[in-house]
Amino acid sequence: MNSDKGKLVPTDIGMIVNDFLVKNFSSILDYNFTTKVEQDFDDIASGNEEWKDMMKDFYKDFHPKVEDVKENAERESGERILGTDPESGKQVSVRLGRFGPMVQIGTVDDEEKPKFASLSPDQQLSSITYEEAMDLFQLPKSLGEYEGEPVEVNNGRFGPYVKFGSAFVSLPKGVDPLSVELDDAIVLIKEKQKADAPIYMYKDLPVQKGKGRFGPFIKWNNMFINVNKKYDWDNLSDEDIVELIEIKIQKEIDKVIHNWEDEGIRVEKARWGRHNIIKGKTKIELPKTVDAAKLTLEDVKAILDKNTSKKPVSAT
Repeated sequence: MNSDKGKLVPTDIGMIVNDFLVKNFSSILDYNFTTKVEQDFDDIASGNEEWKDMMKDFYKDFHPKVEDVKENAERESGERILGTDPESGKQVSVRLGRFGPMVQIGTVDDEEKPKFASLSPDQQLSSITYEEAMDLFQLPKSLGEYEGEPVEVNNGRFGPYVKFGSAFVSLPKGVDPLSVELDDAIVLIKEKQKADAPIYMYKDLPVQKGKGRFGPFIKWNNMFINVNKKYDWDNLSDEDIVELIEIKIQKEIDKVIHNWEDEGIRVEKARWGRHNIIKGKTKIELPKTVDAAKLTLEDVKAILDKNTSKKPVSAT
C-alpha cells in the first residue's frame, strides 16, 4: 500500500495479489469465514471445543488447496492489452514484471525480442492509457552534454532520473521525465554535486554527509556513520567528524572476536548478544548459548560445513 495524503492506496502488486487470493482462496477471504473462526476461538476459550480438532478440521481442506494452487494456478501479472504499435504492428500491453509494473511492445511469441519500459511511480496498470504507455518509449531521452559528459533522462525501477556520465540523480516527485530539458537537469546535477561534495578529508579519504531512512549520517571509506542528536548536524566541526569516524573505527575493531585472515573467516558480535560467523557472502548467526570467544577455527569450519544458509545454528 502507498500513502496518499492520509489515505491508503493499493499498489499494482497489492491489487494483483488480492485478485489472486480472491480467485484461489475465496472461502478464506470470505467474511463468513472470519466470523466462524472468531466463534471457534470463543468456544475454545470457554472449553466447548478442542483447539487441536479445530485446527485439524481447518487444515484438512486448506492444505490440499494450497498444494493444488501451488502446482496448477496460473501466474497473475495484471496484464492489460492497450492496443497496437503503429510502427511494428505489435501488441502493446502492460503487466507486472520482475522489476515492477511495465509496458511491453510485442510478445514472447514474436521473432524479435519485446521492448519494455517501466511505469513511473504515479502510474498504475489498471488506469494507464495507451498514449501514456507509448510516451514511455521516448525514454531514455538524450538532453545533451554538461562538463563534457552526456546527460539523459530516463525512467527506472525506483522512478525517473537524470543520468550524468556514470552518476544518477533522482527527479523530484511528480516531475514528468519527458518535460525535463538540459537546463533543468543541470540544476539537479549541481544540487547533487553540492550535496555529495566532501565536507572533510580524513586520512586522505573524503568525508560526505547525507540523510537516509535512519536519519543523518556521514560516509567515509565506504563506512556509513550515524550522527546522533549529540552533534549539531548542520554545523559539524572538524573535531566532531574525526570523533565520529574514530568511534566507529573502534566499534568495528571491538566487534571482531576472531579474524582468521588466511581463511577469510571472521566471528563478529551481532545484535541481542549474539554472534555471526562470516565468510565471503555467507553469514551464520550463532545462538546466545554459544560462547563465541571459545570457538576454534576447526569449530567454525565445522559449522560452516553444516550450514549453507543464514538460519541460526543449534548450540554445540
